[in-house]
Amino acid sequence: MAALKTDYRQADLSPAERAMLDYAHKLTLTPWEMVEADVQSLRGHGFSDRAILDINQIVAYYAYVNRIADGLGVPLEDFWQALNDEDR
Repeated sequence: MAALKTDYRQADLSPAERAMLDYAHKLTLTPWEMVEADVQSLRGHGFSDRAILDINQIVAYYAYVNRIADGLGVPLEDFWQALNDEDR
């Protein structure tokens, strides 16, 4: 679990899990670089079109909500700080 928090690429994951997180990582950091091959990779790892849509919408939703909160200066809830403190 610790590897997932710091760098998912170092975690012991199945190839399908790695492909899903690679897709999420790319969509989060460089959405303008997404191409059909990214979706095809997920299909090649056994993800259905419905599952790919779910992955895409969850990643996009979190990006959207975080940008709204950051843009308005909305503070994090107390439990997020507690989770960060546990990691130290």
